[in-house]
Amino acid sequence: MCGRFTIVFDSDELMERFNVNEVPYEWNKRYNIAPGQLIPAIIEDRGQRRLGQLKWGLVPYWSKDEKSSYKMINAKAETIQEKPAFKQLFVRKRCIIPADGFYEWRKVGVEKHPMRIMLKTGEPFAFAGLFDTWTNPIGEKLHTCTILTTKPNQIVENIHDRMPVILQKQDEAIWLDRHSYDADRLQSLLVPYDSEKMRAYPVPAIVGSPKNDMPACIEEIGDPYLFS
Repeated sequence: MCGRFTIVFDSDELMERFNVNEVPYEWNKRYNIAPGQLIPAIIEDRGQRRLGQLKWGLVPYWSKDEKSSYKMINAKAETIQEKPAFKQLFVRKRCIIPADGFYEWRKVGVEKHPMRIMLKTGEPFAFAGLFDTWTNPIGEKLHTCTILTTKPNQIVENIHDRMPVILQKQDEAIWLDRHSYDADRLQSLLVPYDSEKMRAYPVPAIVGSPKNDMPACIEEIGDPYLFS
C-alpha cells in the first residue's frame, strides 16, 4: 500500500526533472500528502507533457457516486489488466505522479512507527499511476487517480508487504505514451525498484495525522527499536 508521500522539491526542479514547461497552479512543498487530497500528476497530450492536479483516490467514469475513491487510492500492478476499474485505464489513461519519498508504518510487537522511504540520492522520482474522469448527475467533472503498487523490495519488505511502483527514469516516456499500447512491455515496468538505490529511516509520529504537513514530518529521528 502507499497511503502517504512527500514532495519537498521546488517547481524549477520539477520542470527540469520531468520535462514540463509550466506549473499551472501555485506550487507548494508537501511533507505529508494523504488520500483525498489534490496531488500533482503528469500526462502526455499531443506529444507534450502536461502537469495538473488530480484527486488521490480513483472514481471510475462509470461509478454511481464518489465513494469508491476511499477504496481506490492504490491498484495492484499484478491485476490491473483483470479488474474492471483499471483494465481500460491501463490502455490509455496512464500518468506519472512526482514524489521524492513515501511513508509506511513498521510494526514491532503491538506498536507501529512511521518510516520514510526514498532514493539514497534524495532526488525526485515518478510513481506509476492511472487516472479517470467522473461526471456527477449535474454535469460537474471530477478528475481522480490511483497509484500502482507491487511486491516490496528488500528495503521495504521489513516494513510493509507492498510498495508503490517507482518507474525507472528511462521508462517514464513509455508509460506516458498513450498512442502506443504494448501490454507486456508496460506490465514489465511495474516491478519493485532497485533496493540498492533506496533507504528508509524513522520519522516522528506526527506523520500519523494528515493535518501535519510540515518539515518536521521528514526529520530523521533515532530508531526506537534499535536497542529493543
